[in-house]
Amino acid sequence: MEKGGRFVVVDVETTGFSARQGARVIEVGAVAVENGQLTEEFTTLIDARAPIAAGALRTHGISQAMLRGKPGPSDVWPGFRDFVGNASLVAHNSPFDSSFILNELSRLGHRLPNRWYCTVELSRRKLPHLPNHKLETVARHLLPGLPADLTFHRALDDARLTARVWLALTGDL
Repeated sequence: MEKGGRFVVVDVETTGFSARQGARVIEVGAVAVENGQLTEEFTTLIDARAPIAAGALRTHGISQAMLRGKPGPSDVWPGFRDFVGNASLVAHNSPFDSSFILNELSRLGHRLPNRWYCTVELSRRKLPHLPNHKLETVARHLLPGLPADLTFHRALDDARLTARVWLALTGDL
């Protein structure tokens, strides 16, 4: 990834744990980063009209009631694709997020050929001594003072935090 260029950090919350098994994205958060600064955000809940597995609900706390009246996938993903443009993408555990995002776009007949980077992979390489490489663990190790109003496992907060982790891991912070 070009140092100082624009990239987009993404996170999704889902109805389950596998896009291949039919789970859907119900929240997306994305943060554009340019020259080491968080510059723009894209976030929304998505009414995918799909049941939410109990384990997923326990993880993120997004209920069916919270999704009522929210835009559907066909209203969200074209705007997401426009927001991302041709930027490289970063996610904490990018194989998970990319599988869901690419699946949602594919359902609409869209592709997203952007390059993906993974903060889990990078933290495992640079911080092998950590007990695990969960976002919270890596963030608490790298970043001074996390925001008091931070909500883990909500897409925009996780994307913002992942952006800061990426910047710290790559020496751009």
